[in-house]
Amino acid sequence: MTILVIAEHDNKVVAPATLNTVAAAAKIGGDIHVLVAGLGAGAVAEAAAKIAGVAKVLVADNAAYAHQLPENVAPLIAELGKGYSHILAAATSNGKNILPRVAAALDVDQISEIISVESADTFKRPIYAGNAIATVQSNASVKVITVRATGFDPVAAEGGSASVETVAAAAHDAGTSSFVGEELAKSDRPELTAAKIVVSGGRGMQNGDNFKHLYALADKLGAAVGASRAAVDAGFVPNDMQVGQTGKIVAPQLYIAVGISGAIQHLAGMKDSKVIVAINKDEEAPIFQVADYGLVADLFEAIPELEKLV
Repeated sequence: MTILVIAEHDNKVVAPATLNTVAAAAKIGGDIHVLVAGLGAGAVAEAAAKIAGVAKVLVADNAAYAHQLPENVAPLIAELGKGYSHILAAATSNGKNILPRVAAALDVDQISEIISVESADTFKRPIYAGNAIATVQSNASVKVITVRATGFDPVAAEGGSASVETVAAAAHDAGTSSFVGEELAKSDRPELTAAKIVVSGGRGMQNGDNFKHLYALADKLGAAVGASRAAVDAGFVPNDMQVGQTGKIVAPQLYIAVGISGAIQHLAGMKDSKVIVAINKDEEAPIFQVADYGLVADLFEAIPELEKLV
């Protein structure tokens, strides 16, 4: 068996989720190849070649892949993927955008957001917002899979010595979409999905201005700041801070939930955190059912006190 892992990158560095995806591929077994599709992504290819367990890095360097538009990248992966037993990508916005198109092009089913590898053809994935775990077996000739990064410990970014080859396949520019621009949120805090500590606020924060209490605490802890969907929908914070089933999936060492009731959709995005601390004045809040430590208190009194102790 040979497995193709699609590298997540920005043409400069390899995203951490790629290491988790390679870890999932290693559990399947067989040779692991990594595809780097981009423009001027030589540094990414070099970094990918150093990832532990990777045997070969394939580089598709072309303007058509500069921004990894799915209409352009998917045909490339489908063409290359015919020679592989498995195609894996992280269950990020990019992975979720590209791999369904690949599966359709190969006329196979896709298995989404696996959290465990049982064998080369059998995997576990969460359903019903994580309230049940489905065991899925596939007899597809090529198994197209997205990997939930929080389900696998990342492999080492150093230690490998893979060969690097240029892909001979022609560039695919579908011409049906074009990159217009992007606006990236800039912050001195860690990125939400990669942070070791996350402090999240919910509807209990009452308004966006009150998130300043969480920002102050997060700055002292070196933490990222997240939010529940209720807080995002209320306009307290931007949607790139949302944690949950329809937001970002996180699994930090420490997750502090402040003023979050614990709706099923939110729990689906953070319940794999190593230690969960909940602060809520409602002792019946569902969040306490998954919390390792719970504090029934007014958050506007508890957070300033906690900040003083840090």
